Amino acid sequence: MLNRQLKEAVIRILPRVQKPAQYIGGELNSVVKDHRQVRGRICLSFADTYTLGMSHHGLQVLYSILNKDPQWACERAFMPWLDMETEMRQAGIPLYSLETFTPLRDFDIVGFSLQYEVCYTNILTMLDLGGIPLFSKDRTLADPLVICGGPGAQNPEVLAPFVDVFVIGDGEESLPWLVDKWITLKEQGGKSRSDMIAELVASVADAGWLPWAYAPQFYEPKYHADGTLAAMQRTRSDVPQEIFACIIRRDFDQIPLPIPPIVPNVETTHDRIPIEIMRGCPWQCRFCQSTVIKRPLRIRSVDTIVNAALQSYLATGYDEVSLLSLSSSDYPYFEELVQKMHEVFNPLGVNVSFPSLRVNHQLRTLPRLIKGVRQHGLTLAPEVARDDMREQIRKPVRNEDLYEGCREAFLNGWKGVKLYFMVGLPGERRIDLDGIVEMSETIARIGKEVRGRYAEVTASVSNFVPKPHTPYQWNGMQTREYLEWAGEYLRRRRRIRSMRIKQHDIERSLLEGILTRGDRRVAPLIYEAWCRGARLDAWDECFRPQIWWQALNHLGLDFAWYVHRNRPISEVLPWDHINVKKGREYLEKEQKRSLLQLEVLAAAVSETNQSDGNALGQMESADKLPHPSACRA
Repeated sequence: MLNRQLKEAVIRILPRVQKPAQYIGGELNSVVKDHRQVRGRICLSFADTYTLGMSHHGLQVLYSILNKDPQWACERAFMPWLDMETEMRQAGIPLYSLETFTPLRDFDIVGFSLQYEVCYTNILTMLDLGGIPLFSKDRTLADPLVICGGPGAQNPEVLAPFVDVFVIGDGEESLPWLVDKWITLKEQGGKSRSDMIAELVASVADAGWLPWAYAPQFYEPKYHADGTLAAMQRTRSDVPQEIFACIIRRDFDQIPLPIPPIVPNVETTHDRIPIEIMRGCPWQCRFCQSTVIKRPLRIRSVDTIVNAALQSYLATGYDEVSLLSLSSSDYPYFEELVQKMHEVFNPLGVNVSFPSLRVNHQLRTLPRLIKGVRQHGLTLAPEVARDDMREQIRKPVRNEDLYEGCREAFLNGWKGVKLYFMVGLPGERRIDLDGIVEMSETIARIGKEVRGRYAEVTASVSNFVPKPHTPYQWNGMQTREYLEWAGEYLRRRRRIRSMRIKQHDIERSLLEGILTRGDRRVAPLIYEAWCRGARLDAWDECFRPQIWWQALNHLGLDFAWYVHRNRPISEVLPWDHINVKKGREYLEKEQKRSLLQLEVLAAAVSETNQSDGNALGQMESADKLPHPSACRA
């Protein structure tokens, strides 16, 4: 049911914007339905650009599942680039779906996937452009139900005023149920919007689940005099007191993959066929939110994976298949899968990539298993470089496996290695930073031993942000001064030119800190920054951190209190009413074990090298941090 008038208006402005093909729809394998023939219309909206959103596997999964049901028309919308937003506003063009050019305000449900906290202002842009009131309290029955899911939903409070319902956990079964329930309530009529939302979230338990739908409008935070949270109180008794994560009830192997996937009109960030081989992770790294929220461990069979990849290839013509999981080499049938994928796709000239490899014994055999297929650089995530710090973060990695795996990769044609590390972890010492450089340069030297020239090694260093629902959720984030010092220290230590240090943007990491660790009082910051022009903050060419720091000062928020403060384990946290998997009791035990290990680490450094072992001791403590007014523009 194409809105031809709106499409023609869009076409008239496309010559004035970059990559116009991303705004026109009509992609191979996209699904267009007549709205007059369906019960409900859903728009899956990705709070970032088309090139990123079309690379997101989860979007295609939910799109495929909903469109397989003839009752629903499921369509897509993405955040327009700055030039397109300007043109749309000047021409009075609302944000629309790519399938039928339907304005967002005309859908029954508009859903957002929260993948990265610094994209939250994009949600406000999309709602505003789509003709939907920004605040839940201002919406009527004529407006869509605005829902959110994904990793960001694990702390929903900073977006509470803008969202009607958060879906916590797996979406493959929860989203179709929610769509059916909401449309049924609309068809029945006779109730206020508020009562319909309350009935929606209350009915989850009636369907046999633990309650996984959270409507923040029915919860009111109460605070102590010192500003800490006292409790999250319900304002009506028919909604659940505590929210849990939805877990797929069917066998994971039976959950359909998006076949055939949509083929984007323009080159995207990950231009390939993604296949999720496993959900969850057998390890329990203390820093990792994903390993907590994606439990329990679930796998697909080798035959299901290979068949899905082959069908997708035949339906798209992509020349690369990417096997996705938090830790692909921990897939229990990893060697069998690699061999079978190699047998099927090598004759076709199709590359098979493993973007998330754990450093273990299987890393030594991988290069030989896929020899002959076009090689990209090997990407590994040791996170830290020393054994005692690995014990602290609970990531079992052996340097011997890492080095021998890289040696085999160089012997079999690989030219470069990318390593992911973190700085700013609890208890980090100068020797931990030294280890990052030493490990990276050792791999470069192995390349020279094998190939006659130093290998290209990139150490990608992220600034650690303690995340909700992890054992480190009580720890404060390191300061701007420390993170700047650590990055400069790493760069000064570098000796081999083929080894590069790339540190993530510190200002963006600090922004992520307040958006991931904040409570409902941080929501006005998002709105204020958006009003001041914050857009597309995940993109270097668009990110203007001074907007955020100015908005922060204008509102009088204490940045250090939210971001850098170590929180007592007894403190009620803003996300405690969201009960994810193992729950708070498990996290408390892990935090206490972590503190004991940190004492051992500190004692070991004191005994061996009191003068320069502990980097943290040379920086200001968390309770002496600069006020946000001192932030650099």
